[in-house]
Formats: sequence, structure tokens, C-alpha cells
Amino acid sequence: MIRPRGDRFGARDLFGESVRGLAGRPGRLALTALAVVLGIGSLTATVGFAQTGARQLEATFNAVDAVHGVVRPAEQDYGAAGAQAVLPWDGDQTAARLNGVEAAGLVTEIELTAPVIAAAPVHDPMAPPTRAPGVMAATPGLLDAVSGTLGQGVWLTGFHEQAALPVAVLGRDAATLLGVTRVDNQPSVFIDERSYTVVGILDRVERVSGLLNAVIVPQSTARAVFGLAAPGGLQVKVALGAGPMVGEVITTALSPNDPSGFEVSMPLPPSKVRQQVTADVNSLFVILGLVALAIGAVTIAVVTSLSVIERRGEIGLRRALGATRLNVALQFVAESAVVGLLGGLTGAAAGVFATVGLAAARQWTPVLDLRLVGAAALTGCLVGVLAGLTPAIRAANLEPATALQEGA
Repeated sequence: MIRPRGDRFGARDLFGESVRGLAGRPGRLALTALAVVLGIGSLTATVGFAQTGARQLEATFNAVDAVHGVVRPAEQDYGAAGAQAVLPWDGDQTAARLNGVEAAGLVTEIELTAPVIAAAPVHDPMAPPTRAPGVMAATPGLLDAVSGTLGQGVWLTGFHEQAALPVAVLGRDAATLLGVTRVDNQPSVFIDERSYTVVGILDRVERVSGLLNAVIVPQSTARAVFGLAAPGGLQVKVALGAGPMVGEVITTALSPNDPSGFEVSMPLPPSKVRQQVTADVNSLFVILGLVALAIGAVTIAVVTSLSVIERRGEIGLRRALGATRLNVALQFVAESAVVGLLGGLTGAAAGVFATVGLAAARQWTPVLDLRLVGAAALTGCLVGVLAGLTPAIRAANLEPATALQEGA
């Protein structure tokens, strides 16, 4: 008994015919793949932008709102008995020893009556009046507590504090106002004709923005020279999520006899509102990417339909030589899949480069799930298959005689 021979048009033949069919029209292949590249590239890039932006947004929240707290003496109630609570002079050191506290520093705004603050020892009474910077006292831990950054020089050290040295750090705006642009030549500023050597210039702070327009001296110097009676406030930087725990114990640590005499503002754990904002941003970018991908799919479908019309003669000849409807349909689906795969691979690579480029330009840390790259390439192939189904079915339904006649 002789068994009929099966279909000899295998997967290798299908792939070879598809590649040859596409290679014969390189211009059309490039333009069709470009549509998929734009779609997959837009999807990959927008998701990468969303993830990178969300991580940056989260880092910004964590760096400012979620890790900074402040402790101040409570407003005095003149109808209540007892003296107003005051922060201890070593309150920053006490707070720094608590679990969850990463940095702590005391800061006080010094109120002077008509102070003369200048960068020259001689005051010219005929000079036009200028806005004088403020004067503030600080401890060494304040720089880290307010997430500050120095532009030049050094911050106040423990040696400056212990020895009550006449040194100062200028805030960026105060330095501009006083005309101090360098500290390597050890310039001085004068507060009521008393000289203070400038050891640094503060460039940026996340908290207590008044520091940028102030002459900042050691707390011990302010006590000795200006008669500072008590610290004004305690700035605290805590670990992420440790705010409530630190808020419960810090007042007792500062004043065991009267822990209720302070106002405490500590950061709360990351809120659901922030998480919802991040999720909404991600969803918006994904939708935009899917729209771009849908445009690419429509482009493949249109180009494949035009290819079916142009290749009617070829289709009729294949059918006349024994190709089945399934063979014809699979060839057009395979061509669309190859176009989609090429576009997916190129688009995924373009999206990765775009994400890295944006992050580098903004000095961010690029964030992109590598599984997304593989999924994007497979999505391009899948889009090609789905987009080619309708034209493939149309090609498979062509009658050989009609196709040959129309193709001629």
C-alpha cells in the first residue's frame, strides 16, 4: 500500500520564502518595519521614562519630605504655670544617638538690633543702604540634617564649636550680597565690626532655606558673643519610615522631666497618594505607547494587503503548482511576523538607548526592567502576526485561475 506523501513545505521552507519575499522589496520592508520600530520604541521608551521618572520622584520624596523632621519648643502658654521648655545645648548629640536618626543639628536665628554686616572692616556711612544678610547659629550636624551641599570650603566642625572660634559659613545668597566669591584666601566678614573668618560657602539646602541668606556662626560662638539664650530648633534627618518611631521618643530623650514642652514634626511613612500618582503616570505612558504600537499594527496590515494585491500572479502560480491555502496564508503571516520581529528588536533597543540618554542628560539613574526588552521584541512579532492574519486569509481565498488572470 502506497501512502500519500505529506506536505513537503516545512518550517524551513516557509521561513526562507518569507525572507526572500521581503528581501525582494527592501524599501517597503524598511518603511513597514519603521512603523513597528516607532511603536515598540515608543512603548519601551515611555515605560522606561515612566519607571525612571517614578523612581526619581520617589527618591525626591524620600530625600526631602519623608526623611526630615524638626523639634521646637512649644509656644508658651502664659496662663499655665511653669517655665517654657527649652532645647538643651547638646540636643543634637542626644538626638543623633536615637535609633532611626541619621543626622541632627541645632539652628537658631539670631536677632540683632540694626546689625552692620559687611566684608570690609570700615563702614562707609555715605554708601547707599543695602539689604543685610541674617545671622544664624548652627552646630556641626546641621549640614547633614538639612541635606546641605557646600559650594566651597568646609562646614563648621566640632573643633570650631568646642573652641567657640570666630569663623563663619556664608549662605550662597549672603556670599553674593557681601561680594565673597572665594574662601581659599581666607576672607573675613564683619558683624558689628567683629571679624569672622569665612571657612565655607553653603550652596544648597533641602530645609531651612533661610540659611542661604545668612552668615552662619558656631552655636558656642553665638552664645559667647551675642548672648544666645537657647537653641531655636532641632533639625533631624531620619531613616525612611522611622519618623513616627523617632517622634515618640525624641522629646523624652531631650527633656525627661517635661517631654510635652516641644512641638514635633516628623515625616510619615510613604503615602498611598504618592503611590497612586506614580501608578497614574505609569498608566498614562503605557497607554501612549500602546497607541503608537496600534498605529504600527495598522501600518503592517495595510502594507501586507497591498502586497497581496500586487502579488496576485505569484499567489495564483503557487496555487497552480500545488501550494495549499494554508501554505499561502502561512507565508504572508510569516512575512508579517518577520517584519514585526525586526521592528520589535530595533524598537526595543531604541527605547533602551532613549531611556539611558534621558537619564544621563538629567543626571538620573536609569530604571528599566530588562524583561520588558524581551517582551517588547516578542510583542512586535505578535503584532506582526495579528496584523497579517486578515491579508493572509484574503490571499489564501484567491482562486488560482482568477489570481493568475488578474496577476497577468
